[in-house]
Amino acid sequence: MRNLLIMQKSKREIVISNIVLIGMVSLFIDMSTEMVYPIIPLFLTATLGASPAIVGIIEGIAESIASLLKVFSGYIGDKYRNKKVLTFIGYLASVVYKLLLLLASSWVGVLIARIIDRTGKGVRTAPRDALVAQSSDKGKLGGSFGLHKMLDMAGSSIGAFLAFIMVTVGLKYSAAFMWSIIPAVLGIMIIPFIKEDRSKEQKSEKMTFRGLKLNWKLKLYLAVMFIFNLGNSSNTFLLLKAQNSGFSSSHVMMLYLIFNVSASLLAIPSGKLSDKFGRSLILVPGYIIYGLVYLGFAFFNSKILILILFIAYGAYTAFISGAERAFVAEISPHGYKGTVLGIYGMIQGIGLLLASIIAGAMWDHISSEAPFIFGGILGIASAALISVILNSGRSLKDIKRETQ
Repeated sequence: MRNLLIMQKSKREIVISNIVLIGMVSLFIDMSTEMVYPIIPLFLTATLGASPAIVGIIEGIAESIASLLKVFSGYIGDKYRNKKVLTFIGYLASVVYKLLLLLASSWVGVLIARIIDRTGKGVRTAPRDALVAQSSDKGKLGGSFGLHKMLDMAGSSIGAFLAFIMVTVGLKYSAAFMWSIIPAVLGIMIIPFIKEDRSKEQKSEKMTFRGLKLNWKLKLYLAVMFIFNLGNSSNTFLLLKAQNSGFSSSHVMMLYLIFNVSASLLAIPSGKLSDKFGRSLILVPGYIIYGLVYLGFAFFNSKILILILFIAYGAYTAFISGAERAFVAEISPHGYKGTVLGIYGMIQGIGLLLASIIAGAMWDHISSEAPFIFGGILGIASAALISVILNSGRSLKDIKRETQ
Protein backbone atom coordinates (compact mmCIF):
# COMPACT_ATOMS: atom_id res chain seq x y z
CA MET A 1 0.00 0.00 0.00
CA ARG A 2 2.81 2.38 0.90
CA ASN A 3 4.57 1.68 -2.40
CA LEU A 4 1.31 2.32 -4.25
CA LEU A 5 0.89 5.67 -2.52
CA ILE A 6 4.48 6.61 -3.37
CA MET A 7 3.88 5.68 -7.03
CA GLN A 8 0.66 7.73 -7.14
CA LYS A 9 2.42 10.70 -5.56
CA SER A 10 5.29 10.41 -8.04
CA LYS A 11 2.85 10.25 -10.96
CA ARG A 12 1.02 13.30 -9.60
CA GLU A 13 4.30 15.25 -9.39
CA ILE A 14 5.13 14.34 -13.00
CA VAL A 15 1.69 15.51 -14.15
CA ILE A 16 2.05 18.86 -12.37
CA SER A 17 5.60 19.39 -13.62
CA ASN A 18 4.58 18.61 -17.21
CA ILE A 19 1.78 21.19 -17.16
CA VAL A 20 4.09 23.72 -15.49
CA LEU A 21 6.72 23.11 -18.19
CA ILE A 22 4.15 23.65 -20.95
CA GLY A 23 3.00 26.80 -19.15
CA MET A 24 6.57 28.08 -18.79
CA VAL A 25 7.10 27.68 -22.54
CA SER A 26 3.99 29.80 -23.12
CA LEU A 27 5.19 32.31 -20.50
CA PHE A 28 8.50 32.96 -22.24
CA ILE A 29 7.07 32.93 -25.77
CA ASP A 30 4.22 35.26 -24.83
CA MET A 31 6.67 37.54 -23.05
CA SER A 32 8.66 37.72 -26.28
CA THR A 33 5.55 38.32 -28.40
CA GLU A 34 4.10 41.06 -26.20
CA MET A 35 7.44 42.85 -26.12
CA VAL A 36 6.96 43.64 -29.83
CA TYR A 37 3.20 43.38 -30.44
CA PRO A 38 2.34 46.96 -29.35
CA ILE A 39 5.39 48.25 -31.23
CA ILE A 40 4.61 46.69 -34.64
CA PRO A 41 1.91 49.25 -35.63
CA LEU A 42 4.30 52.11 -34.71
CA PHE A 43 7.14 50.48 -36.64
CA LEU A 44 4.93 50.02 -39.72
CA THR A 45 3.47 53.52 -39.77
CA ALA A 46 6.26 55.69 -38.37
CA THR A 47 9.33 53.92 -39.80
CA LEU A 48 8.13 52.06 -42.89
CA GLY A 49 5.40 54.53 -43.90
CA ALA A 50 2.58 51.97 -44.10
CA SER A 51 -1.02 53.18 -43.90
CA PRO A 52 -3.51 51.93 -41.27
CA ALA A 53 -5.24 49.99 -44.07
CA ILE A 54 -1.99 48.11 -44.74
CA VAL A 55 -1.66 47.33 -41.03
CA GLY A 56 -5.18 45.87 -41.12
CA ILE A 57 -4.41 43.77 -44.20
CA ILE A 58 -1.25 42.35 -42.60
CA GLU A 59 -3.10 41.33 -39.42
CA GLY A 60 -6.06 39.92 -41.39
CA ILE A 61 -3.90 37.70 -43.62
CA ALA A 62 -1.74 36.51 -40.72
CA GLU A 63 -4.67 35.66 -38.41
CA SER A 64 -6.57 33.87 -41.19
CA ILE A 65 -3.64 31.54 -41.84
CA ALA A 66 -3.29 30.77 -38.12
CA SER A 67 -7.00 29.96 -37.80
CA LEU A 68 -7.09 27.52 -40.69
CA LEU A 69 -3.93 25.69 -39.60
CA LYS A 70 -5.14 24.93 -36.07
CA VAL A 71 -7.55 22.19 -37.07
CA PHE A 72 -5.03 20.48 -39.36
CA SER A 73 -2.21 20.55 -36.82
CA GLY A 74 -4.56 19.15 -34.17
CA TYR A 75 -5.58 16.34 -36.53
CA ILE A 76 -1.97 15.51 -37.47
CA GLY A 77 -0.99 15.47 -33.79
CA ASP A 78 -3.81 13.01 -33.04
CA LYS A 79 -3.14 10.78 -36.03
CA TYR A 80 0.63 10.50 -35.76
CA ARG A 81 1.02 11.14 -32.01
CA ASN A 82 3.58 13.91 -32.62
CA LYS A 83 2.08 16.69 -30.51
CA LYS A 84 5.40 17.59 -28.90
CA VAL A 85 7.16 17.88 -32.28
CA LEU A 86 4.40 20.12 -33.66
CA THR A 87 4.54 22.24 -30.51
CA PHE A 88 8.31 22.68 -30.94
CA ILE A 89 7.99 23.62 -34.63
CA GLY A 90 5.21 26.08 -33.85
CA TYR A 91 7.12 27.84 -31.10
CA LEU A 92 10.33 27.88 -33.15
CA ALA A 93 8.50 30.11 -35.63
CA SER A 94 8.33 32.78 -32.90
CA VAL A 95 12.13 33.06 -32.93
CA VAL A 96 12.25 33.19 -36.74
CA TYR A 97 9.59 35.93 -36.64
CA LYS A 98 11.74 38.24 -34.50
CA LEU A 99 14.79 37.63 -36.69
CA LEU A 100 12.81 38.56 -39.80
CA LEU A 101 11.57 41.74 -38.12
CA LEU A 102 15.20 42.75 -37.68
CA LEU A 103 15.73 42.33 -41.43
CA ALA A 104 12.45 43.93 -42.58
CA SER A 105 12.91 47.08 -44.67
CA SER A 106 9.33 47.37 -45.96
CA TRP A 107 5.80 46.42 -44.93
CA VAL A 108 6.10 43.35 -47.18
CA GLY A 109 8.94 42.12 -44.97
CA VAL A 110 6.77 42.60 -41.88
CA LEU A 111 3.92 40.76 -43.63
CA ILE A 112 6.19 37.76 -44.30
CA ALA A 113 7.38 37.83 -40.67
CA ARG A 114 3.82 37.98 -39.32
CA ILE A 115 2.70 35.13 -41.60
CA ILE A 116 5.50 32.94 -40.24
CA ASP A 117 4.63 33.94 -36.66
CA ARG A 118 0.92 33.21 -37.05
CA THR A 119 1.66 30.01 -38.98
CA GLY A 120 3.64 28.90 -35.95
CA LYS A 121 0.72 29.75 -33.68
CA GLY A 122 -1.62 27.77 -35.92
CA VAL A 123 0.69 24.76 -35.83
CA ARG A 124 1.33 24.72 -32.07
CA THR A 125 -1.95 25.73 -30.39
CA ALA A 126 -4.08 22.58 -30.74
CA PRO A 127 -1.25 20.07 -30.07
CA ARG A 128 -0.15 22.11 -27.04
CA ASP A 129 -3.68 22.20 -25.62
CA ALA A 130 -3.98 18.47 -26.26
CA LEU A 131 -0.74 17.94 -24.29
CA VAL A 132 -2.22 19.91 -21.38
CA ALA A 133 -5.38 17.76 -21.52
CA GLN A 134 -3.29 14.58 -21.75
CA SER A 135 -1.18 15.61 -18.75
CA SER A 136 -4.14 16.50 -16.52
CA ASP A 137 -5.47 14.38 -13.67
CA LYS A 138 -9.02 13.11 -14.01
CA GLY A 139 -11.53 15.68 -12.80
CA LYS A 140 -8.98 18.51 -12.73
CA LEU A 141 -8.92 19.55 -16.37
CA GLY A 142 -10.22 23.06 -15.66
CA GLY A 143 -7.52 23.64 -13.07
CA SER A 144 -4.86 22.37 -15.48
CA PHE A 145 -5.93 24.74 -18.24
CA GLY A 146 -6.26 27.47 -15.62
CA LEU A 147 -2.65 26.91 -14.51
CA HIS A 148 -1.46 27.05 -18.11
CA LYS A 149 -3.48 30.21 -18.78
CA MET A 150 -2.11 31.84 -15.63
CA LEU A 151 1.47 31.30 -16.77
CA ASP A 152 0.57 32.33 -20.32
CA MET A 153 -0.97 35.62 -19.16
CA ALA A 154 1.88 36.20 -16.70
CA GLY A 155 4.25 36.12 -19.67
CA SER A 156 1.99 38.54 -21.55
CA SER A 157 2.00 40.85 -18.52
CA ILE A 158 5.79 40.87 -18.28
CA GLY A 159 6.09 41.41 -22.03
CA ALA A 160 3.60 44.28 -22.01
CA PHE A 161 5.48 45.90 -19.11
CA LEU A 162 8.79 45.57 -20.95
CA ALA A 163 7.20 47.07 -24.08
CA PHE A 164 6.00 50.00 -21.96
CA ILE A 165 9.54 50.48 -20.63
CA MET A 166 11.10 50.28 -24.09
CA VAL A 167 8.68 52.83 -25.54
CA THR A 168 9.11 55.14 -22.52
CA VAL A 169 12.92 55.19 -22.74
CA GLY A 170 12.84 55.58 -26.53
CA LEU A 171 14.60 52.32 -27.37
CA LYS A 172 15.11 51.79 -31.11
CA TYR A 173 12.73 49.33 -32.76
CA SER A 174 15.60 47.11 -33.94
CA ALA A 175 16.94 46.90 -30.38
CA ALA A 176 13.48 46.00 -29.07
CA PHE A 177 13.19 43.21 -31.66
CA MET A 178 16.62 41.90 -30.71
CA TRP A 179 15.90 41.83 -26.97
CA SER A 180 12.62 39.98 -27.62
CA ILE A 181 14.53 37.03 -29.10
CA ILE A 182 16.03 36.10 -25.70
CA PRO A 183 12.82 34.94 -23.94
CA ALA A 184 11.69 33.17 -27.13
CA VAL A 185 14.89 31.10 -27.18
CA LEU A 186 14.50 30.32 -23.45
CA GLY A 187 10.97 29.04 -24.11
CA ILE A 188 12.16 26.80 -26.95
CA MET A 189 14.85 25.30 -24.71
CA ILE A 190 12.22 24.04 -22.24
CA ILE A 191 10.24 21.97 -24.77
CA PRO A 192 12.59 18.92 -24.84
CA PHE A 193 11.83 18.37 -21.13
CA ILE A 194 8.05 18.07 -21.76
CA LYS A 195 6.78 14.48 -21.78
CA GLU A 196 4.22 13.21 -24.28
CA ASP A 197 2.42 10.09 -23.04
CA ARG A 198 1.80 8.14 -26.23
CA SER A 199 0.56 5.10 -24.32
CA LYS A 200 -2.80 6.85 -23.83
CA GLU A 201 -3.35 7.04 -27.56
CA GLN A 202 -3.41 4.63 -30.45
CA LYS A 203 -1.50 5.68 -33.53
CA SER A 204 -3.75 5.19 -36.51
CA GLU A 205 -2.91 5.80 -40.14
CA LYS A 206 -6.61 5.23 -40.88
CA MET A 207 -7.85 8.21 -38.86
CA THR A 208 -9.94 10.49 -41.06
CA PHE A 209 -12.11 13.57 -40.63
CA ARG A 210 -15.06 11.41 -41.69
CA GLY A 211 -14.53 9.31 -38.59
CA LEU A 212 -14.96 12.37 -36.37
CA LYS A 213 -18.42 12.44 -34.80
CA LEU A 214 -19.19 15.30 -32.45
CA ASN A 215 -21.73 15.17 -29.65
CA TRP A 216 -24.79 17.36 -30.35
CA LYS A 217 -24.11 19.43 -27.25
CA LEU A 218 -20.59 20.21 -28.47
CA LYS A 219 -21.88 21.09 -31.95
CA LEU A 220 -24.39 23.55 -30.51
CA TYR A 221 -21.78 25.03 -28.21
CA LEU A 222 -19.35 25.62 -31.07
CA ALA A 223 -22.14 27.19 -33.14
CA VAL A 224 -23.03 29.62 -30.34
CA MET A 225 -19.35 30.34 -29.79
CA PHE A 226 -18.99 31.32 -33.47
CA ILE A 227 -21.95 33.70 -33.21
CA PHE A 228 -20.45 35.18 -30.03
CA ASN A 229 -17.08 35.67 -31.70
CA LEU A 230 -18.68 37.81 -34.43
CA GLY A 231 -18.91 40.48 -31.74
CA ASN A 232 -15.60 39.66 -30.04
CA SER A 233 -13.37 42.00 -32.04
CA SER A 234 -9.64 42.58 -31.61
CA ASN A 235 -8.41 44.05 -28.32
CA THR A 236 -7.06 46.89 -30.44
CA PHE A 237 -10.53 48.45 -30.39
CA LEU A 238 -10.53 48.46 -26.58
CA LEU A 239 -7.18 50.23 -26.59
CA LEU A 240 -8.44 52.71 -29.17
CA LYS A 241 -11.50 53.37 -27.01
CA ALA A 242 -9.23 54.07 -24.02
CA GLN A 243 -7.15 56.45 -26.11
CA ASN A 244 -10.31 58.27 -27.22
CA SER A 245 -11.32 58.55 -23.57
CA GLY A 246 -8.20 60.63 -22.83
CA PHE A 247 -5.55 58.08 -21.87
CA SER A 248 -2.04 58.78 -23.16
CA SER A 249 -0.23 56.16 -25.25
CA SER A 250 1.87 55.02 -22.27
CA HIS A 251 -1.22 54.82 -20.05
CA VAL A 252 -3.04 52.78 -22.70
CA MET A 253 -0.18 50.29 -22.56
CA MET A 254 -0.53 50.20 -18.77
CA LEU A 255 -4.23 49.38 -19.15
CA TYR A 256 -3.26 46.50 -21.41
CA LEU A 257 -0.82 45.36 -18.71
CA ILE A 258 -3.53 45.56 -16.03
CA PHE A 259 -5.83 43.42 -18.20
CA ASN A 260 -3.13 40.75 -18.51
CA VAL A 261 -2.40 40.77 -14.77
CA SER A 262 -6.10 40.45 -13.94
CA ALA A 263 -6.48 37.47 -16.27
CA SER A 264 -3.36 35.81 -14.89
CA LEU A 265 -4.39 36.13 -11.23
CA LEU A 266 -7.89 34.74 -11.80
CA ALA A 267 -7.07 31.94 -14.26
CA ILE A 268 -6.31 29.17 -11.75
CA PRO A 269 -9.19 29.90 -9.31
CA SER A 270 -11.76 30.03 -12.13
CA GLY A 271 -10.44 26.80 -13.67
CA LYS A 272 -10.60 24.99 -10.34
CA LEU A 273 -14.09 26.30 -9.65
CA SER A 274 -15.26 24.90 -12.99
CA ASP A 275 -13.88 21.49 -11.95
CA LYS A 276 -15.63 21.62 -8.60
CA PHE A 277 -19.00 23.17 -9.49
CA GLY A 278 -19.34 22.51 -13.22
CA ARG A 279 -18.43 24.37 -16.41
CA SER A 280 -21.77 26.18 -16.66
CA LEU A 281 -21.22 28.01 -13.37
CA ILE A 282 -18.06 29.61 -14.79
CA LEU A 283 -18.78 29.89 -18.51
CA VAL A 284 -22.18 31.57 -18.27
CA PRO A 285 -21.03 34.31 -15.83
CA GLY A 286 -17.93 34.73 -17.99
CA TYR A 287 -19.96 35.54 -21.08
CA ILE A 288 -22.25 37.82 -19.04
CA ILE A 289 -19.19 39.72 -17.76
CA TYR A 290 -18.02 40.11 -21.36
CA GLY A 291 -21.39 41.48 -22.44
CA LEU A 292 -21.51 43.98 -19.58
CA VAL A 293 -17.91 45.04 -20.16
CA TYR A 294 -18.54 45.76 -23.84
CA LEU A 295 -21.71 47.69 -23.06
CA GLY A 296 -19.68 49.61 -20.49
CA PHE A 297 -17.10 50.53 -23.14
CA ALA A 298 -19.97 51.76 -25.32
CA PHE A 299 -21.53 54.12 -22.76
CA PHE A 300 -18.79 55.11 -20.28
CA ASN A 301 -15.88 57.51 -20.81
CA SER A 302 -14.78 58.01 -17.20
CA LYS A 303 -11.13 57.03 -16.75
CA ILE A 304 -11.77 55.20 -13.48
CA LEU A 305 -14.63 53.24 -15.05
CA ILE A 306 -12.47 52.38 -18.08
CA LEU A 307 -9.82 51.08 -15.67
CA ILE A 308 -12.43 48.91 -13.91
CA LEU A 309 -13.66 47.63 -17.27
CA PHE A 310 -10.16 46.49 -18.24
CA ILE A 311 -9.87 44.60 -14.93
CA ALA A 312 -13.27 42.99 -15.55
CA TYR A 313 -12.21 42.11 -19.10
CA GLY A 314 -9.28 40.23 -17.60
CA ALA A 315 -11.76 38.36 -15.37
CA TYR A 316 -13.80 37.37 -18.44
CA THR A 317 -10.65 36.05 -20.12
CA ALA A 318 -9.73 33.99 -17.05
CA PHE A 319 -13.27 32.61 -16.66
CA ILE A 320 -13.58 31.50 -20.27
CA SER A 321 -10.11 30.26 -21.20
CA GLY A 322 -9.66 27.37 -18.77
CA ALA A 323 -13.26 26.22 -18.42
CA GLU A 324 -14.03 26.40 -22.14
CA ARG A 325 -10.96 24.44 -23.25
CA ALA A 326 -11.64 21.89 -20.52
CA PHE A 327 -15.25 21.49 -21.68
CA VAL A 328 -14.23 21.05 -25.31
CA ALA A 329 -11.44 18.59 -24.45
CA GLU A 330 -13.43 16.40 -22.08
CA ILE A 331 -16.37 15.73 -24.42
CA SER A 332 -14.28 15.34 -27.57
CA PRO A 333 -14.30 11.83 -29.10
CA HIS A 334 -11.50 9.58 -27.87
CA GLY A 335 -8.38 10.01 -30.01
CA TYR A 336 -9.59 13.29 -31.51
CA LYS A 337 -8.97 15.78 -28.71
CA GLY A 338 -6.31 17.70 -30.62
CA THR A 339 -8.49 17.78 -33.74
CA VAL A 340 -11.52 19.14 -31.88
CA LEU A 341 -9.41 21.68 -29.99
CA GLY A 342 -8.11 22.70 -33.42
CA ILE A 343 -11.66 23.15 -34.70
CA TYR A 344 -12.40 25.21 -31.60
CA GLY A 345 -9.36 27.42 -32.26
CA MET A 346 -10.21 27.75 -35.95
CA ILE A 347 -13.75 28.93 -35.17
CA GLN A 348 -12.35 31.45 -32.71
CA GLY A 349 -9.86 32.76 -35.24
CA ILE A 350 -12.32 33.08 -38.10
CA GLY A 351 -14.77 34.79 -35.76
CA LEU A 352 -12.07 37.22 -34.61
CA LEU A 353 -11.20 38.13 -38.20
CA LEU A 354 -14.85 38.71 -39.17
CA ALA A 355 -15.53 40.54 -35.89
CA SER A 356 -12.65 42.95 -36.46
CA ILE A 357 -13.89 43.71 -39.99
CA ILE A 358 -17.43 44.26 -38.69
CA ALA A 359 -16.21 46.39 -35.77
CA GLY A 360 -14.06 48.54 -38.05
CA ALA A 361 -16.95 49.14 -40.44
CA MET A 362 -19.30 49.99 -37.55
CA TRP A 363 -16.74 52.34 -36.03
CA ASP A 364 -16.23 54.21 -39.32
CA HIS A 365 -19.79 54.27 -40.66
CA ILE A 366 -22.04 54.26 -37.57
CA SER A 367 -20.24 55.34 -34.39
CA SER A 368 -17.39 54.36 -32.09
CA GLU A 369 -19.97 52.96 -29.65
CA ALA A 370 -21.64 50.64 -32.19
CA PRO A 371 -19.07 47.78 -32.10
CA PHE A 372 -19.28 47.59 -28.32
CA ILE A 373 -23.08 47.59 -28.26
CA PHE A 374 -23.10 44.84 -30.89
CA GLY A 375 -20.52 42.78 -28.98
CA GLY A 376 -22.27 43.33 -25.65
CA ILE A 377 -25.63 42.13 -26.96
CA LEU A 378 -24.06 39.03 -28.53
CA GLY A 379 -22.20 38.32 -25.29
CA ILE A 380 -25.33 38.33 -23.12
CA ALA A 381 -27.35 36.40 -25.72
CA SER A 382 -24.56 33.79 -25.92
CA ALA A 383 -24.58 33.43 -22.13
CA ALA A 384 -28.30 32.61 -22.22
CA LEU A 385 -27.89 30.08 -25.04
CA ILE A 386 -24.88 28.41 -23.44
CA SER A 387 -26.79 28.08 -20.16
CA VAL A 388 -29.55 26.21 -21.98
CA ILE A 389 -27.09 23.99 -23.88
CA LEU A 390 -24.99 23.00 -20.87
CA ASN A 391 -27.96 22.36 -18.60
CA SER A 392 -30.13 20.37 -21.02
CA GLY A 393 -30.18 16.72 -22.03
CA ARG A 394 -27.79 14.15 -20.65
CA SER A 395 -25.29 15.10 -17.99
CA LEU A 396 -21.71 15.90 -18.87
CA LYS A 397 -20.57 12.76 -17.04
CA ASP A 398 -22.72 10.60 -19.35
CA ILE A 399 -21.32 12.32 -22.43
CA LYS A 400 -17.73 11.92 -21.18
CA ARG A 401 -18.30 8.17 -20.71
CA GLU A 402 -19.52 7.90 -24.30
CA THR A 403 -16.39 9.59 -25.68
CA GLN A 404 -13.93 7.39 -23.80
